[in-house]
Amino acid sequence: MSPKRPHRAVALCLDGLVAFDLTAPMQVFIAASAADGRPLYEVSTCSVGGAPVATTTGFGLSPGHGLEALASADTVVVPGYFALLDPPPEAATEALRAVAARGARVLSVCTGAFALAYAGLLDGRRATTHWAHADQLAELFPRVEVEPTALYIDEGEVMTSAGLSAGIDLSLHVVRKDCGAAVGERAARRMVAAPHREGGQAQFIKRPAPGESGSLEATRRWAGERLAEPLDVATMARHAGVSPRTFARRFREETGTTPLRWLLSRRVLEARRLLEESDLPIDEVAWRAGFGTAASLREHFRRATATTPTAYRRSFCPAPARAA
Repeated sequence: MSPKRPHRAVALCLDGLVAFDLTAPMQVFIAASAADGRPLYEVSTCSVGGAPVATTTGFGLSPGHGLEALASADTVVVPGYFALLDPPPEAATEALRAVAARGARVLSVCTGAFALAYAGLLDGRRATTHWAHADQLAELFPRVEVEPTALYIDEGEVMTSAGLSAGIDLSLHVVRKDCGAAVGERAARRMVAAPHREGGQAQFIKRPAPGESGSLEATRRWAGERLAEPLDVATMARHAGVSPRTFARRFREETGTTPLRWLLSRRVLEARRLLEESDLPIDEVAWRAGFGTAASLREHFRRATATTPTAYRRSFCPAPARAA
């Protein structure tokens, strides 16, 4: 994030646009600026020739710029659109390739992944899209490693998300990367959204087996409030009142991930919050987040964030006045 100007996010609007896929990420970026009290992001829209585009919602949309707006974008958002079997206009795919070539970030929401695939940006990369279109994406683009159960996938400068509300998840992830976990949490609160939704699309595709009822949400909430305590599958299963085997199976059905992976991601998120919002020693952060030792924290933190706790604190620890 440049200290001299806001980060420029430009949405490329294709005909047959899914309006929610456009507004959701842009609203997250606006919410991040509002929640932080600084103009962190500057958002705008563009289309081929600046022409109006139709939406699947039934109303038209008039983007503010032509494709030239992509030349100065730091992040380009490609929302979902309807005509998946028809390649986007060549001018649009060329512009996307130029954006990627100069190192700017490109992210898609829902079926916007098809536009990235037509531009060749997903070749050799992992990607996701709405679960209902994942098989279609894999069939049309065999060089893309499609992961149909992921909510979003971060491949560095190219990111993809599942359908509709998953665009919020990916955009909050982007805000956390750019501005830190505290800003991401404040933006999520302003959006009335979960700061970090665990698991993947499996929770929306699968259903509990016949005869089973209820949710493990209460147990997840209970565990999330006790991260510093020793927690394992057996402990959480006891709280839920089921066997460890049943708990693990139902947990994956509801969240798309395993209990231990969920617990690890929650602990990393808590460590990030403590590093940003306190001056606690690293040993204390490790204990409070449930890692036990600083060495364990450093190992898991580096795997999750590609940096060390100390370097992360240097980058994202807020000014004293803002922390107060």
